Amino acid sequence: MEAEFQQHGTRRPSAHLNSSTMRWHSPCLPLFFLFSLLALSLAGDEDFKICSYNVQEFNLEKSQDYRVLHTITRIVSRCDICLLLHVTDSDGKGIQALLDSLNRYDGYTYQSVASKGLGDDLQQYVFLYRTDTANVTGQYQYQKPDSFVRPPFAVQFYSAKTAIKSFILIPLHSEPSRAVQEIDRLYDVFQEVSKKWSNKNVMFLGDFHAACAYVTRDNKRDIRLYTNSAFAWLIGDRVDTTVSEETNCAFDRIVVHGKTFLKAITPFSAQVYNYALDLKIPRAKAVEISDHLPVEVDLKSSAPLLQATPLLILLSISAVLSASVI
Repeated sequence: MEAEFQQHGTRRPSAHLNSSTMRWHSPCLPLFFLFSLLALSLAGDEDFKICSYNVQEFNLEKSQDYRVLHTITRIVSRCDICLLLHVTDSDGKGIQALLDSLNRYDGYTYQSVASKGLGDDLQQYVFLYRTDTANVTGQYQYQKPDSFVRPPFAVQFYSAKTAIKSFILIPLHSEPSRAVQEIDRLYDVFQEVSKKWSNKNVMFLGDFHAACAYVTRDNKRDIRLYTNSAFAWLIGDRVDTTVSEETNCAFDRIVVHGKTFLKAITPFSAQVYNYALDLKIPRAKAVEISDHLPVEVDLKSSAPLLQATPLLILLSISAVLSASVI
């Protein structure tokens, strides 16, 4: 008690002060700092966001449109990891322009990992990620012949920031006419990749065309990711992931495997990000960027400080209150 009063430049109370005066002076300032610590720990706790965006023929020419590049930068910068689909950037100059824009935009450093060109139009799967919060620990191109027009490109990430730590992201941009078969074959990809890395924390994401005329209610009986209860579809069938007013389809999806991964998801965080509404971009301009909206989900933070803080504060408050009655 003596050190506390001397530190704040206050004269040590004389012996004639009664106990009620002591109780008023001693706990308030420490309590203020303790609750401030709790508030700061809560404010510093942010979830880890994973996004998927069909950016529709993204290449160098598209990246040279400043308005388009700036909008995509704002979309991607919300995410710790962002999958871009329908990238047709054979020399990598368009993605490099986007990375340069991202690295100028905020305090994070971004890198990318990409597949080779796939399918007749040589589309790439490209993951952009913050090196401050995640790193790549493995990548694998699925190669079984004739299973997919654009075979999935699996990437394993590690993040000390998340409760789950190590997880695998598997993208798919399905061929619309083969959507049912390709979505079903993701189960085979899951078996191969989870065995390869001994990791069943797997998330599928991308433009599945898993709605409207491409995948009907009856078709779901032929898709193992639907019939196997170990897989959870986080973006529902009634969600519209398109920009145009003429369509209302849940083409873009996020699916996770297993209770462990599901428990690491922040409840109700899986959603469509309507950037046109959020950034106040007219629909006509938004559709020039892409005819799809991004989908996203948050992983819970590991937050060791947050977990420890409440107990420490309770112990500290108890000590302060005990001291105040001496």
